Amino acid sequence: MNRLLFNEPLLAALLAWFIAQAAKLVTELIKTRDFELQIMFASGGMPSSHSSTVVALATVIGRMEGLDSSMFALALIFATIVMYDATGVRQAVGFQARLLNDYFKGIKHETPILNELVGHTPFQVIVGALLGLVVGLFFPI
Repeated sequence: MNRLLFNEPLLAALLAWFIAQAAKLVTELIKTRDFELQIMFASGGMPSSHSSTVVALATVIGRMEGLDSSMFALALIFATIVMYDATGVRQAVGFQARLLNDYFKGIKHETPILNELVGHTPFQVIVGALLGLVVGLFFPI
């Protein structure tokens, strides 16, 4: 258990996720003047916490294991797939949810409102990736 608590790549990834989600919480608080803690656990929005998490993970692994290591290669490919998915598939799902919610507006039905904020714009992914890179570069190892 002690080794898990001091796993630098894991801790850096969690820190990057926390900072990204906290930024969303603060932004929402400033915009709406309403403190909504559930935003800390919601997907979508600015910056991409998915991107910040996987880039921080890859960065710390690269610093610890070397850029020529198999672990860094794995982490880099994983980060690339996650970020591609966030702007591709997940963004399309959010767009479809928005269309369906608009379609069913005013129509009596049992279907709950669909979550429209599941994907990211390329800009949100880039900002999240930069956040993860900064966390990964400055995380003490």
